[in-house]
Amino acid sequence: MVRLGVMSSLVILAAFFAQPARSQDGVRRAPVGGVSSPADAMIFYLARGPTGICGPNCSEWIAAEGAVQWDTYKRLLALLDRLGERKPPVVLKVWGEGNLNVATVLGKIIRQRGLDVSAGSTLVSQCANTTEAECFALKRGDGPPEARIDTASVVCDVVCVLILAGGVHRTLTADARVVISPTRVRNRLAPNVSAEHRKGLAERFGDQFRLYLIQMGVRAELVDIIDRNSETGHTTSLWRDDLLRLRIVTALAL
Repeated sequence: MVRLGVMSSLVILAAFFAQPARSQDGVRRAPVGGVSSPADAMIFYLARGPTGICGPNCSEWIAAEGAVQWDTYKRLLALLDRLGERKPPVVLKVWGEGNLNVATVLGKIIRQRGLDVSAGSTLVSQCANTTEAECFALKRGDGPPEARIDTASVVCDVVCVLILAGGVHRTLTADARVVISPTRVRNRLAPNVSAEHRKGLAERFGDQFRLYLIQMGVRAELVDIIDRNSETGHTTSLWRDDLLRLRIVTALAL
């Protein structure tokens, strides 16, 4: 069962967090998971557009928008349960500081459900002349809103990559940029993690991420880049040839 298979990954409260790759134009939303869930937490909703917009004979997709937090996987499972046997592709727009451990859980759920994944902005038609709050309500309404997918200037950070890796087919545009920023260990319930404990957790998480990416078909070299940047504080940008060589994507979108 999916629920039992992924929950073991969340037993450890300390987690890897990735620094945001870039500002998301000041996006601010109300908490979506109760008082303990931060603003900008990722939401999932079904969107609809013309046939072919999300692939051959595809007119509906799962829009995933926001920051990956400790409870994000619950919202994905809730939507997938409502969809039953349907398998629409997932279109990611990830922002903010994100939890890498939960990102791998999302990737595992996506792979177990047999979904494809790409990245881009879902632009809901009815949101053109509304406030952010009104647009947010439209996205979380009963029916799929009419929308289009904008893939101009796609940037995918470490969290985005870990979710993307779960896709049976995973695509980015040819000019998309993957940004590997430094990561850090943090415990949301006990923030004062000692340096020694932090180092041990970093090594443990690194091994888990390496195994996860290998299982998903991504080259383990990506974890070497993540580890190196976490140690040095540097950021690495990966482009078209890197995405194919490291098998971050199975194909580049036209």
